[in-house]
Amino acid sequence: MPTNSSPFSNKLITWYLKHKRELPWRKTKDPYRIWLSEIILQQTRVAQGLPYYLNFVNAYPTVHHLANASEEEVLKLWQGLGYYSRARNLRVAAIFVANELNGVFPTDYKGLLKLKGVGDYTASAIASICYNLPTAVVDGNVYRVLSRVFGVETPINSTKGIKEFKQLAQLLLDPKKPGTYNQAIMEFGARYCVPQNPDCGNCIFSDRCEALLHNKVKELPVKLKKTKIRKRYFNYIVPVSEDGNTLLNQRQGKGIWQNLYEFPLVETSQEVSEKELSQHDAFAEIVTAAFITSEAIEPKTIVKHNETPIVHKLSHQHLITTFWIWYVERLKDNALPIHKLEAFPVPILIENFLKTFTFPK
Repeated sequence: MPTNSSPFSNKLITWYLKHKRELPWRKTKDPYRIWLSEIILQQTRVAQGLPYYLNFVNAYPTVHHLANASEEEVLKLWQGLGYYSRARNLRVAAIFVANELNGVFPTDYKGLLKLKGVGDYTASAIASICYNLPTAVVDGNVYRVLSRVFGVETPINSTKGIKEFKQLAQLLLDPKKPGTYNQAIMEFGARYCVPQNPDCGNCIFSDRCEALLHNKVKELPVKLKKTKIRKRYFNYIVPVSEDGNTLLNQRQGKGIWQNLYEFPLVETSQEVSEKELSQHDAFAEIVTAAFITSEAIEPKTIVKHNETPIVHKLSHQHLITTFWIWYVERLKDNALPIHKLEAFPVPILIENFLKTFTFPK
Protein backbone atom coordinates (compact mmCIF):
# COMPACT_ATOMS: atom_id res chain seq x y z
CA MET A 1 0.00 0.00 0.00
CA PRO A 2 1.22 3.52 -0.72
CA THR A 3 2.61 5.73 2.04
CA ASN A 4 2.10 9.03 0.19
CA SER A 5 0.31 10.37 -2.85
CA SER A 6 3.10 11.90 -4.95
CA PRO A 7 4.32 9.13 -7.30
CA PHE A 8 0.83 7.86 -8.13
CA SER A 9 -0.96 11.20 -8.32
CA ASN A 10 1.81 12.96 -10.24
CA LYS A 11 1.85 10.26 -12.89
CA LEU A 12 -1.92 10.27 -13.16
CA ILE A 13 -2.24 14.06 -13.41
CA THR A 14 0.55 14.23 -16.01
CA TRP A 15 -1.28 11.65 -18.12
CA TYR A 16 -4.61 13.45 -17.70
CA LEU A 17 -3.38 16.89 -18.69
CA LYS A 18 -1.98 15.42 -21.89
CA HIS A 19 -4.78 13.04 -22.85
CA LYS A 20 -8.04 14.29 -21.29
CA ARG A 21 -11.17 14.57 -23.38
CA GLU A 22 -12.53 18.02 -24.09
CA LEU A 23 -15.90 18.05 -22.34
CA PRO A 24 -18.09 21.11 -21.69
CA TRP A 25 -18.20 20.74 -17.91
CA ARG A 26 -14.40 20.77 -17.81
CA LYS A 27 -14.39 24.33 -19.10
CA THR A 28 -16.16 25.76 -16.06
CA LYS A 29 -16.13 25.78 -12.27
CA ASP A 30 -19.74 26.89 -12.04
CA PRO A 31 -21.15 24.63 -9.29
CA TYR A 32 -24.54 24.48 -11.00
CA ARG A 33 -23.06 22.99 -14.17
CA ILE A 34 -20.65 20.71 -12.32
CA TRP A 35 -23.50 19.44 -10.14
CA LEU A 36 -25.70 18.93 -13.21
CA SER A 37 -22.99 16.96 -15.02
CA GLU A 38 -22.22 14.80 -12.01
CA ILE A 39 -25.85 13.86 -11.42
CA ILE A 40 -26.35 13.01 -15.10
CA LEU A 41 -23.16 10.94 -15.22
CA GLN A 42 -24.03 8.81 -12.18
CA GLN A 43 -24.06 5.20 -13.48
CA THR A 44 -24.02 6.65 -17.00
CA ARG A 45 -21.33 6.69 -19.68
CA VAL A 46 -20.11 10.07 -20.94
CA ALA A 47 -21.22 9.32 -24.50
CA GLN A 48 -24.77 8.73 -23.27
CA GLY A 49 -24.86 11.56 -20.75
CA LEU A 50 -23.32 14.34 -22.86
CA PRO A 51 -26.39 15.12 -25.03
CA TYR A 52 -28.58 15.16 -21.90
CA TYR A 53 -26.22 17.62 -20.23
CA LEU A 54 -26.33 19.90 -23.26
CA ASN A 55 -30.13 19.67 -23.41
CA PHE A 56 -30.49 20.54 -19.73
CA VAL A 57 -28.07 23.47 -19.93
CA ASN A 58 -29.93 24.77 -22.95
CA ALA A 59 -33.38 24.36 -21.36
CA TYR A 60 -32.34 25.45 -17.85
CA PRO A 61 -29.24 27.69 -18.04
CA THR A 62 -29.38 28.52 -14.32
CA VAL A 63 -30.54 26.80 -11.16
CA HIS A 64 -33.49 29.24 -11.06
CA HIS A 65 -34.69 28.06 -14.46
CA LEU A 66 -34.54 24.43 -13.32
CA ALA A 67 -36.30 25.26 -10.05
CA ASN A 68 -39.18 26.85 -11.99
CA ALA A 69 -39.68 23.79 -14.21
CA SER A 70 -42.44 21.30 -13.48
CA GLU A 71 -41.54 17.75 -12.51
CA GLU A 72 -43.18 16.50 -15.69
CA GLU A 73 -41.01 18.80 -17.83
CA VAL A 74 -37.84 17.62 -16.09
CA LEU A 75 -38.81 13.96 -16.40
CA LYS A 76 -39.55 14.43 -20.10
CA LEU A 77 -36.12 15.93 -20.73
CA TRP A 78 -34.56 13.10 -18.70
CA GLN A 79 -36.49 10.44 -20.64
CA GLY A 80 -34.32 7.50 -21.69
CA LEU A 81 -31.52 8.12 -19.20
CA GLY A 82 -32.90 5.81 -16.52
CA TYR A 83 -32.75 5.97 -12.71
CA TYR A 84 -35.50 8.60 -12.76
CA SER A 85 -35.17 9.36 -9.05
CA ARG A 86 -32.08 11.35 -10.10
CA ALA A 87 -34.28 13.68 -12.15
CA ARG A 88 -36.81 14.13 -9.36
CA ASN A 89 -34.04 14.79 -6.83
CA LEU A 90 -32.38 17.18 -9.27
CA ARG A 91 -35.46 19.38 -9.35
CA VAL A 92 -35.97 19.21 -5.56
CA ALA A 93 -32.35 20.25 -4.97
CA ALA A 94 -32.67 23.08 -7.50
CA ILE A 95 -35.75 24.41 -5.70
CA PHE A 96 -33.88 24.29 -2.38
CA VAL A 97 -30.85 26.13 -3.76
CA ALA A 98 -32.96 28.72 -5.58
CA ASN A 99 -35.44 29.42 -2.79
CA GLU A 100 -33.60 28.65 0.45
CA LEU A 101 -30.03 29.56 -0.55
CA ASN A 102 -30.81 32.47 -2.89
CA GLY A 103 -29.44 30.55 -5.84
CA VAL A 104 -25.99 30.04 -4.28
CA PHE A 105 -24.69 26.47 -3.98
CA PRO A 106 -23.06 25.38 -0.69
CA THR A 107 -19.31 25.91 -0.76
CA ASP A 108 -18.23 23.02 1.45
CA TYR A 109 -18.57 19.24 1.50
CA LYS A 110 -21.03 19.04 4.41
CA GLY A 111 -23.24 21.73 2.94
CA LEU A 112 -23.34 19.96 -0.43
CA LEU A 113 -24.42 16.73 1.27
CA LYS A 114 -27.62 18.48 2.36
CA LEU A 115 -28.80 18.69 -1.25
CA LYS A 116 -31.33 16.05 -2.26
CA GLY A 117 -29.69 13.29 -4.27
CA VAL A 118 -26.12 14.32 -3.38
CA GLY A 119 -24.00 11.71 -1.64
CA ASP A 120 -20.32 11.38 -0.81
CA TYR A 121 -19.16 11.03 -4.42
CA THR A 122 -21.05 14.00 -5.85
CA ALA A 123 -20.27 16.25 -2.87
CA SER A 124 -16.58 15.35 -3.14
CA ALA A 125 -16.53 16.05 -6.87
CA ILE A 126 -18.19 19.47 -6.58
CA ALA A 127 -16.12 20.48 -3.54
CA SER A 128 -12.83 19.59 -5.21
CA ILE A 129 -13.55 20.84 -8.73
CA CYS A 130 -15.35 24.07 -7.85
CA TYR A 131 -13.74 25.03 -4.55
CA ASN A 132 -10.39 23.19 -4.63
CA LEU A 133 -11.19 21.34 -1.41
CA PRO A 134 -9.20 18.13 -0.72
CA THR A 135 -12.09 15.66 -0.89
CA ALA A 136 -11.43 12.44 -2.81
CA VAL A 137 -14.06 10.94 -5.09
CA VAL A 138 -14.82 7.23 -5.07
CA ASP A 139 -17.01 5.80 -7.83
CA GLY A 140 -16.93 2.67 -10.00
CA ASN A 141 -13.98 3.99 -11.99
CA VAL A 142 -11.98 4.72 -8.86
CA TYR A 143 -12.78 1.33 -7.32
CA ARG A 144 -11.40 -0.43 -10.40
CA VAL A 145 -8.19 1.59 -10.61
CA LEU A 146 -7.34 1.39 -6.91
CA SER A 147 -8.29 -2.26 -6.42
CA ARG A 148 -6.23 -3.35 -9.42
CA VAL A 149 -3.18 -1.10 -9.07
CA PHE A 150 -2.81 -1.73 -5.33
CA GLY A 151 -4.26 -5.26 -5.20
CA VAL A 152 -7.07 -4.46 -2.76
CA GLU A 153 -9.35 -7.49 -2.43
CA THR A 154 -11.82 -6.11 0.12
CA PRO A 155 -15.32 -6.19 -1.43
CA ILE A 156 -16.19 -2.73 -2.70
CA ASN A 157 -19.84 -3.03 -1.65
CA SER A 158 -19.06 -4.04 1.94
CA THR A 159 -18.98 -1.60 4.87
CA LYS A 160 -15.29 -2.32 5.37
CA GLY A 161 -14.56 -1.90 1.67
CA ILE A 162 -16.35 1.43 1.34
CA LYS A 163 -14.34 2.80 4.27
CA GLU A 164 -11.04 1.30 3.12
CA PHE A 165 -11.27 2.61 -0.44
CA LYS A 166 -12.31 6.07 0.74
CA GLN A 167 -9.26 6.21 3.02
CA LEU A 168 -6.96 5.02 0.21
CA ALA A 169 -8.46 7.53 -2.23
CA GLN A 170 -7.98 10.32 0.31
CA LEU A 171 -4.35 9.28 0.90
CA LEU A 172 -3.57 9.36 -2.83
CA LEU A 173 -5.32 12.68 -3.47
CA ASP A 174 -3.06 15.57 -4.48
CA PRO A 175 -4.06 18.22 -1.90
CA LYS A 176 -2.84 21.04 -4.15
CA LYS A 177 -4.78 19.87 -7.21
CA PRO A 178 -7.72 17.87 -5.83
CA GLY A 179 -10.13 18.69 -8.64
CA THR A 180 -7.64 17.82 -11.36
CA TYR A 181 -6.64 14.60 -9.59
CA ASN A 182 -10.27 13.51 -9.11
CA GLN A 183 -11.08 14.10 -12.75
CA ALA A 184 -7.89 12.31 -13.77
CA ILE A 185 -8.60 9.08 -11.90
CA MET A 186 -12.20 8.99 -13.11
CA GLU A 187 -11.06 9.62 -16.69
CA PHE A 188 -8.42 6.91 -16.48
CA GLY A 189 -10.88 4.38 -15.08
CA ALA A 190 -13.45 5.20 -17.74
CA ARG A 191 -11.04 4.91 -20.66
CA TYR A 192 -8.34 2.39 -19.72
CA CYS A 193 -9.16 0.51 -16.53
CA VAL A 194 -12.62 -0.49 -17.79
CA PRO A 195 -14.68 -3.37 -16.36
CA GLN A 196 -14.15 -5.77 -19.27
CA ASN A 197 -10.97 -6.06 -21.35
CA PRO A 198 -9.02 -3.16 -19.78
CA ASP A 199 -6.22 -1.70 -21.91
CA CYS A 200 -3.39 -3.03 -19.77
CA GLY A 201 -0.94 -2.83 -22.66
CA ASN A 202 -1.16 0.97 -22.68
CA CYS A 203 -1.65 1.46 -18.95
CA ILE A 204 0.71 3.94 -17.29
CA PHE A 205 0.73 1.74 -14.17
CA SER A 206 1.40 -1.59 -15.90
CA ASP A 207 4.86 -1.83 -14.30
CA ARG A 208 3.42 -1.68 -10.81
CA CYS A 209 -0.18 -2.92 -11.12
CA GLU A 210 -0.66 -5.71 -8.58
CA ALA A 211 -3.60 -7.20 -10.46
CA LEU A 212 -1.62 -7.38 -13.70
CA LEU A 213 1.49 -8.76 -12.02
CA HIS A 214 -0.50 -11.50 -10.27
CA ASN A 215 -2.98 -12.20 -13.09
CA LYS A 216 -5.99 -10.94 -11.11
CA VAL A 217 -7.27 -8.23 -13.43
CA LYS A 218 -10.51 -10.11 -14.13
CA GLU A 219 -11.02 -10.82 -10.43
CA LEU A 220 -10.75 -7.24 -9.21
CA PRO A 221 -12.52 -5.35 -7.87
CA VAL A 222 -14.23 -7.89 -5.62
CA LYS A 223 -17.95 -7.43 -5.18
CA LEU A 224 -20.30 -9.30 -2.86
CA LYS A 225 -23.04 -11.21 -4.64
CA LYS A 226 -26.05 -9.10 -5.46
CA THR A 227 -29.58 -9.69 -4.29
CA LYS A 228 -31.39 -12.28 -6.38
CA ILE A 229 -32.90 -10.79 -9.51
CA ARG A 230 -36.69 -10.64 -9.37
CA LYS A 231 -38.64 -11.49 -12.53
CA ARG A 232 -41.83 -9.55 -13.23
CA TYR A 233 -44.23 -10.11 -16.11
CA PHE A 234 -45.64 -6.92 -17.59
CA ASN A 235 -48.51 -6.91 -20.10
CA TYR A 236 -49.12 -3.46 -21.51
CA ILE A 237 -52.55 -2.93 -23.01
CA VAL A 238 -52.36 -0.32 -25.79
CA PRO A 239 -55.90 0.83 -26.63
CA VAL A 240 -56.40 2.20 -30.15
CA SER A 241 -59.82 3.67 -30.89
CA GLU A 242 -61.29 4.36 -34.30
CA ASP A 243 -61.28 8.10 -33.60
CA GLY A 244 -57.54 8.12 -32.88
CA ASN A 245 -57.35 7.96 -29.09
CA THR A 246 -55.50 5.85 -26.55
CA LEU A 247 -54.96 5.74 -22.78
CA LEU A 248 -52.00 6.59 -20.53
CA ASN A 249 -51.79 6.23 -16.76
CA GLN A 250 -49.35 7.93 -14.42
CA ARG A 251 -47.42 5.57 -12.14
CA GLN A 252 -47.97 6.36 -8.48
CA GLY A 253 -46.14 5.30 -5.33
CA LYS A 254 -42.42 4.89 -4.77
CA GLY A 255 -41.75 1.94 -7.05
CA ILE A 256 -39.95 2.08 -10.37
CA TRP A 257 -40.72 4.97 -12.74
CA GLN A 258 -42.56 7.07 -10.17
CA ASN A 259 -44.74 9.74 -11.88
CA LEU A 260 -43.86 8.57 -15.39
CA TYR A 261 -46.64 7.60 -17.79
CA GLU A 262 -47.44 4.18 -19.22
CA PHE A 263 -50.21 2.30 -20.98
CA PRO A 264 -52.67 0.35 -18.80
CA LEU A 265 -50.74 -2.49 -17.19
CA VAL A 266 -51.64 -6.04 -16.25
CA GLU A 267 -48.90 -7.65 -14.19
CA THR A 268 -49.02 -11.46 -14.10
CA SER A 269 -47.00 -14.22 -12.43
CA GLN A 270 -45.88 -15.67 -15.78
CA GLU A 271 -46.34 -15.21 -19.52
CA VAL A 272 -50.02 -15.42 -20.50
CA SER A 273 -52.09 -16.14 -23.59
CA GLU A 274 -54.70 -13.77 -24.99
CA LYS A 275 -57.43 -15.81 -23.31
CA GLU A 276 -55.67 -15.79 -19.95
CA LEU A 277 -55.08 -12.06 -20.24
CA SER A 278 -58.73 -11.32 -21.05
CA GLN A 279 -59.83 -13.29 -17.98
CA HIS A 280 -57.50 -11.46 -15.59
CA ASP A 281 -59.15 -9.22 -12.97
CA ALA A 282 -56.85 -6.31 -13.82
CA PHE A 283 -57.90 -6.53 -17.47
CA ALA A 284 -61.56 -6.37 -16.44
CA GLU A 285 -60.79 -3.19 -14.49
CA ILE A 286 -59.16 -1.68 -17.58
CA VAL A 287 -62.26 -2.53 -19.65
CA THR A 288 -64.52 -0.85 -17.10
CA ALA A 289 -62.33 2.25 -16.91
CA ALA A 290 -61.81 2.58 -20.65
CA PHE A 291 -65.28 2.70 -22.09
CA ILE A 292 -67.94 5.40 -22.22
CA THR A 293 -70.48 3.40 -20.23
CA SER A 294 -69.99 1.03 -17.35
CA GLU A 295 -71.23 -1.80 -19.54
CA ALA A 296 -68.45 -4.18 -20.49
CA ILE A 297 -68.06 -3.49 -24.20
CA GLU A 298 -65.93 -6.21 -25.68
CA PRO A 299 -62.91 -5.10 -27.67
CA LYS A 300 -63.08 -5.61 -31.39
CA THR A 301 -59.76 -7.39 -31.31
CA ILE A 302 -56.62 -7.66 -29.22
CA VAL A 303 -53.31 -8.47 -30.91
CA LYS A 304 -49.95 -9.40 -29.40
CA HIS A 305 -47.43 -6.87 -30.71
CA ASN A 306 -44.24 -8.77 -29.84
CA GLU A 307 -44.31 -12.56 -30.04
CA THR A 308 -41.09 -12.76 -28.05
CA PRO A 309 -41.29 -10.89 -24.74
CA ILE A 310 -38.96 -7.91 -24.28
CA VAL A 311 -36.67 -8.38 -21.27
CA HIS A 312 -36.01 -4.97 -19.76
CA LYS A 313 -33.23 -5.27 -17.19
CA LEU A 314 -33.17 -3.05 -14.12
CA SER A 315 -30.68 -3.29 -11.26
CA HIS A 316 -32.66 -5.78 -9.14
CA GLN A 317 -35.43 -6.92 -11.43
CA HIS A 318 -36.11 -8.04 -14.97
CA LEU A 319 -39.35 -6.89 -16.61
CA ILE A 320 -40.52 -9.53 -19.08
CA THR A 321 -42.81 -7.43 -21.22
CA THR A 322 -45.46 -8.00 -23.85
CA PHE A 323 -47.39 -5.23 -25.60
CA TRP A 324 -50.98 -6.02 -26.58
CA ILE A 325 -52.68 -3.77 -29.15
CA TRP A 326 -56.34 -3.41 -28.30
CA TYR A 327 -58.52 -2.12 -31.15
CA VAL A 328 -61.79 -0.59 -29.93
CA GLU A 329 -64.52 1.63 -31.32
CA ARG A 330 -64.50 4.35 -28.69
CA LEU A 331 -62.88 5.23 -25.37
CA LYS A 332 -64.01 7.50 -22.57
CA ASP A 333 -63.97 11.24 -23.07
CA ASN A 334 -60.76 11.59 -21.04
CA ALA A 335 -58.86 9.43 -23.52
CA LEU A 336 -55.67 10.84 -24.97
CA PRO A 337 -55.34 11.74 -28.67
CA ILE A 338 -52.58 9.56 -30.09
CA HIS A 339 -50.77 12.54 -31.59
CA LYS A 340 -50.20 13.93 -28.07
CA LEU A 341 -48.33 10.88 -26.76
CA GLU A 342 -44.92 12.45 -27.37
CA ALA A 343 -45.60 15.20 -24.84
CA PHE A 344 -45.60 12.82 -21.86
CA PRO A 345 -42.53 11.50 -20.00
CA VAL A 346 -42.46 7.72 -20.30
CA PRO A 347 -40.01 4.94 -19.34
CA ILE A 348 -37.57 3.95 -22.07
CA LEU A 349 -39.45 0.65 -22.40
CA ILE A 350 -42.52 2.59 -23.56
CA GLU A 351 -40.43 5.03 -25.58
CA ASN A 352 -38.85 2.19 -27.56
CA PHE A 353 -42.28 0.70 -28.24
CA LEU A 354 -43.55 4.02 -29.58
CA LYS A 355 -40.58 4.12 -31.97
CA THR A 356 -41.43 0.71 -33.43
CA PHE A 357 -45.25 0.73 -33.50
CA THR A 358 -47.14 2.66 -36.15
CA PHE A 359 -50.56 3.73 -34.96
CA PRO A 360 -53.29 3.54 -37.62
CA LYS A 361 -54.24 6.85 -39.21
